[in-house]
Amino acid sequence: MAKKLFVSNKDETVRMFRNDFLEKLSHVHYTVPLYIFLPVILYFLYKSIFVLQLSFFAVIGNFLLGIVVWTFTEYMLHRFVFHLELPGRIGKRIHFIFHGVHHDYPSDSKRLVMVPSVSIPLAALFYFLFRWIIGANAVAPFFCGFLAGYLFYDMLHYAVHHFNLKSKFWLELKHHHMLHHYSDSKKGFGVSTTFWDLVFRTMFTSRKDRNQTDATAS
Repeated sequence: MAKKLFVSNKDETVRMFRNDFLEKLSHVHYTVPLYIFLPVILYFLYKSIFVLQLSFFAVIGNFLLGIVVWTFTEYMLHRFVFHLELPGRIGKRIHFIFHGVHHDYPSDSKRLVMVPSVSIPLAALFYFLFRWIIGANAVAPFFCGFLAGYLFYDMLHYAVHHFNLKSKFWLELKHHHMLHHYSDSKKGFGVSTTFWDLVFRTMFTSRKDRNQTDATAS
């Protein structure tokens, strides 16, 4: 009999912190990232066009590049940071707080998008890193694309767990992510795209992989 890869598949939660304030911070409604980062995207888009007066091709090119870089960042964070399991009790605790709780309670609707206490510092860190690499002008439209990719990832992650998706495109992404949860958590790290799983050979390919999502994932 296959090992159960989750504690509960219902929309329920588990307490992570004894401190009430920290516990409250660990819950977030899935629309919160939109309220935080859409204005940031609009600001940098305005800056790109009206302040820096970048050309149409510079704005579009850097925007699209930002999306591509996000998909790579998403894959790397998920594979090497979220699934990093350091030794000892402290290592297990850190892993549980960062990502393990999501695998134990995959349908917990308040822990499906990144909390602002993590997403805002990470966004600032990435902004200054990219500004240092590509310069103050190019980073404006690039960061728009990077944040747009992040928002797409967060909204899609919520959708594959809670929305009744219909089209073949969305269902393929949902099935890919469900396999990550219910079949093999060491494969299928991409959420918004399967491209990097193909590149780094962490794609589900065997018939056994493709058939192991059952009623628990629906």
